[in-house]
Amino acid sequence: MLKRKFTSVLEQYLTENTNKILLVNGARQIGKSYLIRYVGKKLYPHFVEINLQKDKEGPAIFSHVHTTQELYMQVSTIANEILGNKSDTLIFLDEIQVYPHLLTMLKFLREDGRYHFIASGSQLGIALAETTSVPMGSVVIETMYQLDFEEFLWANGAGQEAIEGMRDLFEKRQPLPEGLHRYILQQFQYYLLVGGLPDAVNHFVESHNMREVRDIHRDIHELYRTDASQYDAERKLMIRRIYDMVPSQLENRKKRIVYQNIEDKKGKHFADYQDEFEYLIESGITLEVKAVSQPKYPLAESSSKNLLKLYLNDVGLLTYLLYGLNINAVLQDERSINLGTVYESVVAQELRAHGFKLYYYDNKKKGEEDFLINDYSTTQVLPLEIKSGKDYKEHSALSKFLDEKEYNIHQAIVFSNEPRVWQDKGIWYMPIYYIMFLQKSKAEQIILPKLEMPTLA
Repeated sequence: MLKRKFTSVLEQYLTENTNKILLVNGARQIGKSYLIRYVGKKLYPHFVEINLQKDKEGPAIFSHVHTTQELYMQVSTIANEILGNKSDTLIFLDEIQVYPHLLTMLKFLREDGRYHFIASGSQLGIALAETTSVPMGSVVIETMYQLDFEEFLWANGAGQEAIEGMRDLFEKRQPLPEGLHRYILQQFQYYLLVGGLPDAVNHFVESHNMREVRDIHRDIHELYRTDASQYDAERKLMIRRIYDMVPSQLENRKKRIVYQNIEDKKGKHFADYQDEFEYLIESGITLEVKAVSQPKYPLAESSSKNLLKLYLNDVGLLTYLLYGLNINAVLQDERSINLGTVYESVVAQELRAHGFKLYYYDNKKKGEEDFLINDYSTTQVLPLEIKSGKDYKEHSALSKFLDEKEYNIHQAIVFSNEPRVWQDKGIWYMPIYYIMFLQKSKAEQIILPKLEMPTLA
């Protein structure tokens, strides 16, 4: 079984004395159901799993369940065993978004407290937005992603002690030893080819057969293209068209979505395709990067939806589409092939999995920066520039960006294939694989002490 960081999230929730219901959000094929099943069976003597997508496509017995008693009755017929109580029974409602009325019912299931519930879905953001009575005070929403690079290293035999040693060097701003650098960089190149979808990673670990891995990429990519079942035929077609455009748009200099190219019609804007973009983003199959022209902390206050970049959610899918079985395009770093799009995609994937919202800098007069993130430890903006070639020192736009006194930004990071770690004029140069250690600061999770009401003299 693949070791996943999200296991601790599930275990913490299921062992804490909380009466809120956990909703696990995330794209299809990233391992949500498998992991919930594994942890649930380990912690609870009675574990009942109900796949509501299959129910809707089959008997649809939950389509008309509108009370807790009706739900309990249907669950008991499926369980084929005597259910216990909240302390020993976990009921898993998978793909709950297909029945929005069950999302509303979670409030009453929590209040009733008969059993422990957990739910998951691949389009929860869309479903919650369309649900008339959202049980926000009754649920906790956590998002799961496919394997990040650190988890990929675990799957390929890297020990936790070795990774913690690398993390320590990153925090001290020191490079890896030469031999370890070459090994980790090669593993990173493998990650560019395989990605983090669990089925692809498992096949790679077992056989290193890239043809089998690419077959998995093909099947999942086709699933993502066609899986928009709640929309009519015309909207499905538009979602597929935009999704198909993502790799080619990323190959353009600006990389952002050009709305008039979607239907080859002039005068089109973001608003004309808002529902389609919402599906692609909320279902987790693409990652959005919003434009910022005035980089002020926090970035959300100055972001714009009108200039939007989209990345595929998995770098393995991207290299499958761009290179197929030509793995040497990545492994041999061929000069004729620009891997800039691939490197930016994997960085977007890592940052999102680590909790960052994604932004980029776009200013007609001053240029563009690949990524901006909120640095919570300094309450400043941190620019990131991603370089796949030997020209990692060439970044005139970044230098001008840091010289802009109005922005009050004093440092940035350039990630590349180079092994050295060094700083020059506020810019840190680091190897690309160090992106796995860029995490959101725990500062935003600080709990302030409770203040006592002073007594009156």
